[in-house]
Amino acid sequence: MKNFVLGEPLRRLLKGMLGGLLWVGLIQVHADETTIRQRLEQKLPKLAPHVLQIHPAHALGLYELYTDDRQILYVDESMTTLVAGDLIEAKSLRNITESRLKILSAVKPSDLPLELAMKRVKGNGKRVVAVFSDPDCPFCRKLEKEMDGITDVTVYTFLYPLASLHPDAPQRAHWIACSHDPEKTWEDYQLRHIEPVQHECHDHLDQVQALGEKYRINGTPTLIFADGSVVPGALPQAELEQALGPH
Repeated sequence: MKNFVLGEPLRRLLKGMLGGLLWVGLIQVHADETTIRQRLEQKLPKLAPHVLQIHPAHALGLYELYTDDRQILYVDESMTTLVAGDLIEAKSLRNITESRLKILSAVKPSDLPLELAMKRVKGNGKRVVAVFSDPDCPFCRKLEKEMDGITDVTVYTFLYPLASLHPDAPQRAHWIACSHDPEKTWEDYQLRHIEPVQHECHDHLDQVQALGEKYRINGTPTLIFADGSVVPGALPQAELEQALGPH
């Protein structure tokens, strides 16, 4: 089962608010989402702005709080208990939290403005994946090498430079986006270390940056598969094949 890791911003926030997690008796709840939201704003005002969605957890009288760093916390109606951790269904040992996270964080490539991405079609192009990638990210380069051996896929690459980690990445992303053949220029730089030629144009990098922030993309590479799953990191080829599905 997947270990729960609380996002660092919320970890610091909760530590300051509560001095750690408070565990007390849980009660059955019947309040609606609006009531829970109001009580959250009243009793936990520092946490409330980070909560994107509230839903009944259908367990122990708790409500699930889906936060802006793609985590789930749980709270009772009276706001006396805040739980960080996975809920496990005892009979089947199914990880309820993990299942809900997959649903809540799902983003299908078809939901994205694909016109902002570079499009590469390999083989029949039947399978689809979108990738947020930084030109100077070493793990992005590793992913490209793994992807190079995969066929029958359409890859939409969103240029998403993280200047805080790679100061030169925004400039390189601009040159790649403005090149005569962005897809080839991207592959040349990632796979063959050929520097992009300096070109000038009006690019869409600001729009991609806003898109990444909207979907809480805070690391590269981040892959979005056809089933809506959002997966960070450079997956090896075998795992990519499995996630992409049949040819």
